[in-house]
Amino acid sequence: MVAGIAGQPVAHSLSPVIHNAWLEAAGLDGAYVPFAPRDAAGFEALVAAGRAGLIQGLNVTAPFKEQAFALADDVSPAARAVASANILVFEKGRILADSSDGVGVLHALKEQAPQLVLSGAQVVMLGAGGAARAGTGALIEAGARIGILNRTRERAAALAADLGPSVCVVDANTLEAADLVINALSIRPDVDLAVLKPSAVVMDMTYRPVVTPFLQAAQARGLATVDGLAMLIGQAAPSYQALYRQAPPVLDLRPLLLGHLGEAQ
Repeated sequence: MVAGIAGQPVAHSLSPVIHNAWLEAAGLDGAYVPFAPRDAAGFEALVAAGRAGLIQGLNVTAPFKEQAFALADDVSPAARAVASANILVFEKGRILADSSDGVGVLHALKEQAPQLVLSGAQVVMLGAGGAARAGTGALIEAGARIGILNRTRERAAALAADLGPSVCVVDANTLEAADLVINALSIRPDVDLAVLKPSAVVMDMTYRPVVTPFLQAAQARGLATVDGLAMLIGQAAPSYQALYRQAPPVLDLRPLLLGHLGEAQ
């Protein structure tokens, strides 16, 4: 039962650590391996191998999520909502696409900020790329209102137009009213956390390091924080279910992953 993750770059991914730990615990004769297609043509060839039955399924990360969605024969509502996919399942020559990134965001928030009520919450999403797109769909479903804050306003406007009336473009002044601020950039955003209200929650989608400088700054202000490692673990469970056709065994993955990252618990 061969599955894996496709991206460029992909060597840094912790997904093989997670899925192979689950496979071992479940006693399954399976493997989860990294694939690093050089470009769009290479990714298409990999997907063709899956359609031919050589691979059972794939997780997909940057920069191939939108291409994965486009190549699918059938797409889930979650994938359709954000026009991207991080899961491809190959079954009888057909390609099924799904997105569990939103599930990961909701899992992380429930685990590390259980006091936050998303229904009616004002969320400021920092960034307008694929990570922002993937996370926004689930937040809309949960009843939140999303403001996209991005250096390039045109890109933010394009994302808001794609995702519907619950999403709009905002400026830095909106931070004062935010219930939740999510960094969907791969770098530390240039925003002033001092303007946030004391009850605001701050999340960072990246996890290297787990407590990023952005989260450190939020913690220094006494704000509740949510890290990207919790999001990674949250999105992995539905991925495993889709790729291996069964629920993952119960494992405490966080200590294992912190060990791989060289960080203390």
